[in-house]
Amino acid sequence: MISGSTAVSVWEFSALGTAWDITVPTPLSEALRAQIAVELARIDQVWSRFRSDSVVAEIARTAGEYPIAESDQPMLDLHRRLYEVTNGLVTPLVGQTLDDAGYGAGYALRPADTVAEVPAWDDVIAGWQGTLRTSRPALIDVGASGKGFAVDQVSKIIAEAGFDEYLVNGSGDIRAGAAPHRIALEHPTDPTKAIGTVMIENNAICGSAGNRRAWADWHHIVDPRSSRPTREVLATWVIADDTMTADGLSTALFFSSPQKLLRDYRFDYVVVRANGSVEHSHARDLELFL
Repeated sequence: MISGSTAVSVWEFSALGTAWDITVPTPLSEALRAQIAVELARIDQVWSRFRSDSVVAEIARTAGEYPIAESDQPMLDLHRRLYEVTNGLVTPLVGQTLDDAGYGAGYALRPADTVAEVPAWDDVIAGWQGTLRTSRPALIDVGASGKGFAVDQVSKIIAEAGFDEYLVNGSGDIRAGAAPHRIALEHPTDPTKAIGTVMIENNAICGSAGNRRAWADWHHIVDPRSSRPTREVLATWVIADDTMTADGLSTALFFSSPQKLLRDYRFDYVVVRANGSVEHSHARDLELFL
């Protein structure tokens, strides 16, 4: 839920398997829309684990060396850093576990009898600077920051086209330009309600919760120690300078305390735990209805 925009044009479309909308003061040109569509298609072609012709699918079939686009390098660097600061609990190597659990290309949503354990980074990935080098086939999942990365790429295209004011919303991963926007925080057990609101401007907000992608007794946030869904946290939100970082940290907060993550990153947060407790920082105009 978004309010406070002075923009008059909203472009709604689908990409990366989800709904997007871009709000700007004047309509985006067809050329700019096409540029955005091309970049999102490129990201999907490289990083989607839900299509058989992606680079990620090839990595799952064959170990080897795979070039990394310069634009994509920060995303892998973030994944590695989050892997380190969470002691391996945020990892792109949960892909096969999620696939076996039913959250894969066919969206079977039925767990297999045997679900793969999550391998250690260094047992699979030998290098990730400029070239992704894998020592064995592995299904990579960049879901911890991938959509946030895509939102940042779209925001960059819009800003470079001369728009100072904009709001890019990739299904809840949101980045704002130079105008304030009030964002509602979705209730983790009732998506028709909000638990609060917060203001963003020249920054981004991302949330993560187990209720949106849940099936059987599973959801998409997996604890590598058990290769099962984590249960201690219900939902998190992070406000950071860029959407990719906000996205990654919103996942990291399922496994690590805000205080530990604040040693490496600057951000605001709200964490709702399964025991009913809520922890939050002093984000801009944060109001909680709890």
